[in-house]
Amino acid sequence: MIFTGTEIQGVYVVEPEPHMDERGFFARSFCKEEFREKGLETEIVQCNISYNRKKGTIRGMHYQVPPFEEAKIVSCVRGSIYDVVVDLRRDSPTYCRWFATELTERNFKMAYIPKGCAHGFQTLEDDCMVYYQMTEFFHPECARGVRWDDPTIGILWPHPATIISEKDRKYPDHVL
Repeated sequence: MIFTGTEIQGVYVVEPEPHMDERGFFARSFCKEEFREKGLETEIVQCNISYNRKKGTIRGMHYQVPPFEEAKIVSCVRGSIYDVVVDLRRDSPTYCRWFATELTERNFKMAYIPKGCAHGFQTLEDDCMVYYQMTEFFHPECARGVRWDDPTIGILWPHPATIISEKDRKYPDHVL
């Protein structure tokens, strides 16, 4: 696998290295040893799927607080998404900065989101499916979020937001 660091410490774009033949290809999408060598979380305890009907749908920006912080590996297995990570680690030099990348069913890229970062995405086409590998179980009492349009963070979404859940619309602005 190819791990490409981003401007946010601990956030990686991960690309499988396909082995091609006449049938197509085969590639690893997770290897505990390779993730451990990069200093990344390796204990996957839960996997989730998100299906999104309409282009422009936004989900996020979500995270969990201690004692159940989570790291995530996110991929798009149908369609394409604009995947966004916001650094909420107060001691980080990139605190409140964001990073985005396009994840698609065609590029096979994944995003590794470390603990302490919020995550969300916008669908770039209809009928998108997103696959999450999580390092912590979901704990509703620790679930938090910041608004997708928080002016302090200033995420530049590629399309107008068409669908956003009531819960995601009601998250507060992030306080510096």
